[in-house]
Amino acid sequence: MNARSPFDGPTTPLAQPLGGVVRYDVELVAVGKSYDGALAVDQISLRIPRASYCCLLGPSGCGKSTTLRMIAGHEPVSSGDILIGDRNVTDAPPSARGTSMMFQNYALFPHMTAVDNVAYSLKVRGAGKVERRGRAREFLDLVKMSDFADRLPAQLSGGQQQRVALARALITRPKVLLLDEPLSALDPFLRDHMRGELKRLQRDLGISFVHVTHSQDEAMALADLVVVMEAGHIRQAGPARDIFERPRTAFVARFIGGHNIVGTPGGRVAVRVDRCRLGSAGDQPSLSGRVCNVEYLGPAVRVSVAAGDGVDAAALISDEVFFAAPVDIGQTVAVVWSENDARALSD
Repeated sequence: MNARSPFDGPTTPLAQPLGGVVRYDVELVAVGKSYDGALAVDQISLRIPRASYCCLLGPSGCGKSTTLRMIAGHEPVSSGDILIGDRNVTDAPPSARGTSMMFQNYALFPHMTAVDNVAYSLKVRGAGKVERRGRAREFLDLVKMSDFADRLPAQLSGGQQQRVALARALITRPKVLLLDEPLSALDPFLRDHMRGELKRLQRDLGISFVHVTHSQDEAMALADLVVVMEAGHIRQAGPARDIFERPRTAFVARFIGGHNIVGTPGGRVAVRVDRCRLGSAGDQPSLSGRVCNVEYLGPAVRVSVAAGDGVDAAALISDEVFFAAPVDIGQTVAVVWSENDARALSD
């Protein structure tokens, strides 16, 4: 951790286990959530290692935001246990969990300056004005917003508002920072920039971030641990590279993207589109069909093929290879791959 970090100084540490060190910042043990009999999260178990960046990834309604709110204490669990460090916080109020949450809409007070927004939680805890504003300025400096300390939210851009909200979430020195789709309101350029800033902060502060997103690119770029959810279940969890290169199910392969799902005599397999090429119907293994779309992506060209019976496939090939032998929409081609690049799926 940077020696000048505002996280330095006295804190209230979580209890340490006898004879060892806490290995996980967050642990979910068979956690479930139901609403009037409708299951939102189904007995999930998950361990988030210390000082790691975890992304809960999945489509709308998969249970990822409900899981985040249960970790925060804003949503009671229906079953199971939640541990922060080695402390069971299942029934603890949000203020006693060692977590802090950054909401999707930032929820800044419009009548307060940036510095007063950041200082607000310390005001609630009884800190004096000089102390809390001094600490707030430290955290504004951490997120590179010192020059905007006296501006109102309406005088800030979306990215600047996000930084203020981030400083406000961090000023309580949480053990775990929870982020509910924090980049969704930003334009693509700013989203990419803030992605780098979030990772920098997580690394420099040495605390765990748990980040809910439906963006595959966001999760792949940020996370040490990607947790793919569907219908209240965790379908796969692991490092981003493992998830991408070795998806276990067709859902994971499709949702992560960049894969063809193909049926074979031995069952369905996933093949990365960048490991595919265009060939002829006689090549094996292959999938033949008509070109239905050609997308120029700069360094690469994505050729999509409709093979009939609702089966589609694509090949992502370099621009040099494509333009040496271009194909047109409507042309019959085969998408070809190596057997070594096919990953068997469990469903």
